[in-house]
Amino acid sequence: MKSECSLRCPVCGTQIDPGDTLTRMQITYDTFGGKKYCFCSKNCRQHFIEDPKIAYFSMEIGITKDIPTYSGGLGVLAGDIVKASADLKLQMVALTLASRKGYFRQKLTERGEQQEFPDEWNPSKSLFLMPKKTTVTIEDRQVKVQAWLYEHQSPTGGMVPILFLDTDVEGNTPEDRRITDYLYGGDKRYRFKQEIVLGIGGVKLLKELGFKVRKYHMNEGHSALLTFELLKDKSMDAEKVQTLCVFTTHTPIEAAFDQYPYGMVNEVLDKEYLMLNFKQYAGQENLNMTYLALNLSKYVNGVSKAHMEYSRKLFPGHYIRSVTNGVHSYTWTCPVFRTLFDKYIPSWANEPILLVRALEIPNREVWDAHFKAKMDLIGFVEKSSGVKLDPEVLTIGFARRATGYKRSTLIFSDLHRLMEVNKSGKIQMVFAGKAHPRDVDGKRLIKEIYEYADRVKEQMKIVYLENYNMEIAGKLTSGVDVWLNTPVPPMEASGTSGMKAAHNGVVNFSVLDGWWVEGCVEGVTGWSIGPHPKELVTDEERKEVELRDLYSKLEYLITPTFYGDRDEWIELMKNSIARIAHYFQIQWVMRRYITEAYII
Repeated sequence: MKSECSLRCPVCGTQIDPGDTLTRMQITYDTFGGKKYCFCSKNCRQHFIEDPKIAYFSMEIGITKDIPTYSGGLGVLAGDIVKASADLKLQMVALTLASRKGYFRQKLTERGEQQEFPDEWNPSKSLFLMPKKTTVTIEDRQVKVQAWLYEHQSPTGGMVPILFLDTDVEGNTPEDRRITDYLYGGDKRYRFKQEIVLGIGGVKLLKELGFKVRKYHMNEGHSALLTFELLKDKSMDAEKVQTLCVFTTHTPIEAAFDQYPYGMVNEVLDKEYLMLNFKQYAGQENLNMTYLALNLSKYVNGVSKAHMEYSRKLFPGHYIRSVTNGVHSYTWTCPVFRTLFDKYIPSWANEPILLVRALEIPNREVWDAHFKAKMDLIGFVEKSSGVKLDPEVLTIGFARRATGYKRSTLIFSDLHRLMEVNKSGKIQMVFAGKAHPRDVDGKRLIKEIYEYADRVKEQMKIVYLENYNMEIAGKLTSGVDVWLNTPVPPMEASGTSGMKAAHNGVVNFSVLDGWWVEGCVEGVTGWSIGPHPKELVTDEERKEVELRDLYSKLEYLITPTFYGDRDEWIELMKNSIARIAHYFQIQWVMRRYITEAYII
């Protein structure tokens, strides 16, 4: 029996013991989409089979470090949404690409030169192959699409299935079998094929597997071609399609939208869809995936209040709401802080809003937990890089995608000034992050950090950890003392790494962009860098204020408090948890989506 079906009801989470006589009289079984399930009652079985689900589409989903189908914040956010939906027992199914060769595995030379290698994984070793397939037409060829099932089970009992779409199917041409290999790989043609598989293939596969869908939620525009399939099904009734679709936009500039020339689209896309008058939705010059999702979704949201305001200017005439991102509290709270929260804030994992009570935790225990997390990071750094950090020294963390607008080297703009700060209070820094293989500027930034580290090695320890992933992110956001973030406004639509840090009492020091505009209470939850986004200043003036804040606050506020007033520093840590973590958490985000987007 155990080999045939799950021993938790996938609807209510009730533990099922088929060996118990009374239980055996109540349980029922059914095969759904090729997978056999046990239900605690006929009522739960009926809900599972008949209730429409939320279909959540994302090009990348970071559910675990062992499934490397994510590149950064977008995918990790998607994984957190899946986890929170399971916590809340929301009837959801998530769809993404198998990305069998991952994003890439990063190796760094002694000079900081990035080398990329496939980050391969085999779905057959850990996932269940769904028996039904579908086909999509690409370049006049019929391409088979199969799905691998991963079931994320929450401790609350809720379960969300994730379907990893895959074209590595017998019968497909060698070229077509590679479509779902590389996340964000290849040229525009390759990417467009991937988006056909995700959007059109995803909708068709849900039908084949028997899923009934209440709403289609597009996490960024990569899956927007699903609207073509829906338009075809709804006899070109755009209003019906809009009612079905939810779109979350993350990209704050038009230049970064996925756009495809119509000449290429006509060569690659199924001729059946070319009959649709989709230029009115997707743009006249190119097929713009963001416009397509925007114009065919009734509910559209940005991912912070600042991003919403900017998006409304970018898309005049569209009503764009704001749902500021959050993180999955249990996932991103390190083990020692989980234990501490269990002691003083029972039920926090199921109800993260209770973290507001963190102010009641004794200072000594907060510091002891942080010091253990810091030692765990220091041990990891030494093992992976050979650099031995000092646990008594103020440690600054900076880890995110290596690209120009993130400005990972801003803190090195004035080395003389930085060394003056270091004399008043010792600093050490830990960096991490991958540059996209085609991002020349991003790779250059990594090399520059290596060069700066070498120039100041006698005064300051700086280390760059290679192959940034979810595991390293967890160690960094819990083990450093200060979390630094210096993007060019308004490029940081939201950002979530600082929220993860706050869950572990790490203090944020960030440019006022994205979520930090909402989370920063100066000197209480952390510190800001630079002017408020609503201040009218030139780029040159902004940079000047940013550098002044960066160095002066480090020298006159941050290092003196860290070294000279431990109780005040711990109050900052507790404020980070009680005033930031309790609110910027993904369950609150999902409750917003449920009430505002899903049930209407």
